[in-house]
Amino acid sequence: MVPKDKNQGRNQLRVGRLVKAHGLKGALKLELYTDNPERRFTTGAEFTLQVPEASPWHGKTVTVREYRVMNGNPVVFLDDVDDRTAAEGLVRAILWIDQDVDEVEDNAWFDHQLVGLDVVRDDVVIGRVARVEHMPAQDLLIVKAGAQEVMVPFVEAIVPTVDVAAGRVIVTPPAGLFEELPDADDAESAGESADSDASE
Repeated sequence: MVPKDKNQGRNQLRVGRLVKAHGLKGALKLELYTDNPERRFTTGAEFTLQVPEASPWHGKTVTVREYRVMNGNPVVFLDDVDDRTAAEGLVRAILWIDQDVDEVEDNAWFDHQLVGLDVVRDDVVIGRVARVEHMPAQDLLIVKAGAQEVMVPFVEAIVPTVDVAAGRVIVTPPAGLFEELPDADDAESAGESADSDASE
């Protein structure tokens, strides 16, 4: 999870995404990006919305009316979102909240803390973090590896360790993320060549 640096000394932390309308009274199911939703989603908490520019909600904020867990799912009610139609207009919106500079959130880093870190795989430096991109589904580390830029999903399965003090992130990428895999045709040709060599 990556807080997004803002201008004018403001830092914001991405804490959730509205994934679908719930019921008929304006409730929305949440995908949480915070370890402490009860503290984040208190009544009166105000969030900045990340939505497409074409959305009528672009540039606006929302305020929490109520947060609860229903059938095991986190659900939020927002001021001025009173029915299902209004709720559906907010589906996929990402929620950001102002964060104090000295506030610490587990497994959260600011963009400026990540940019410039070495990217290490199997104890070998394979690149450096050039920037962070915040996408609706997940954050991406854009890694400069030689002449190419590689988009690395910033999830624990692929980036298990971030060590800001040591100046590095450790990655366990799937095959093909940082190097081209041989085409099936190439592999077959290599196999045929080896067979012919063996028969001579």
